[in-house]
Amino acid sequence: MTIKTTEIDGNKIRYFEEGTSKNTLLLLHGLGASAERWENVIPLFAKKFKVIVPDLIGFGYSDKPMVDYTTDYFAEFVSKFVNKVRIKEMNIIGSSLGGQIAAESIINHDVNVRKLILVSPSGVMKHSTPALDAYISAALYPNIDSALNAFQVMSDGKVIDKKIVSRFVEMMQLPNAKMAFMSTLLGLSNSKVITKKLQLITIPTLIIWGENDPVIPIQYAQSFISSINDCRFYKMTGCGHVPYVEKPIAFFQIVSDFLS
Repeated sequence: MTIKTTEIDGNKIRYFEEGTSKNTLLLLHGLGASAERWENVIPLFAKKFKVIVPDLIGFGYSDKPMVDYTTDYFAEFVSKFVNKVRIKEMNIIGSSLGGQIAAESIINHDVNVRKLILVSPSGVMKHSTPALDAYISAALYPNIDSALNAFQVMSDGKVIDKKIVSRFVEMMQLPNAKMAFMSTLLGLSNSKVITKKLQLITIPTLIIWGENDPVIPIQYAQSFISSINDCRFYKMTGCGHVPYVEKPIAFFQIVSDFLS
């Protein structure tokens, strides 16, 4: 993968780019993650698409300014990023927080998207879960043991790649990383449920949810399915919160079929 940087409002933004297709696929990671979270599926999608994967502002190796990290702030960031890297039309896959940001970008900032894939998106659940609590604890007190515990809970007890754990700990120890993480949590808790806004999404949409997701349980899928007019749903059996990490080939095939 080619690692690139750009600048938005004076902030350095890191992103990955791979593939030579004229069709662009934008991948948006979730809370506390980075572009690397998609590394299992980027090479697969790059055979068909030009894949662009940013570290959202406040996360990964992108800058972390002292701002309020609201969902609208992230949605505006995505709009500016898309314009800066000159994407005229694209498909988007957004995971968890990234899913809510993708939806908000389309609704409020007129981002030109052909098809939308939301993976266990936030925006409806307004309380915490034990798995989310473990993840928050690992972010605030980043060490290998706390992070390993959090990721094992999130992935329904599966064996976790040590790279994911060590990378998370490393990134959460960067300057302002905890501030951005907690500000994002506050922004999510203070935002209104996204259900009514979802009716404004008119493009073909696919909802993918891990059957055993302990972070945002699959019961919340129904709010998205019933609110988006042109919506399909796929339940990934034997998966937790990040099916593209747990079953990358199956995930790629499901999304690829939808996009084509």
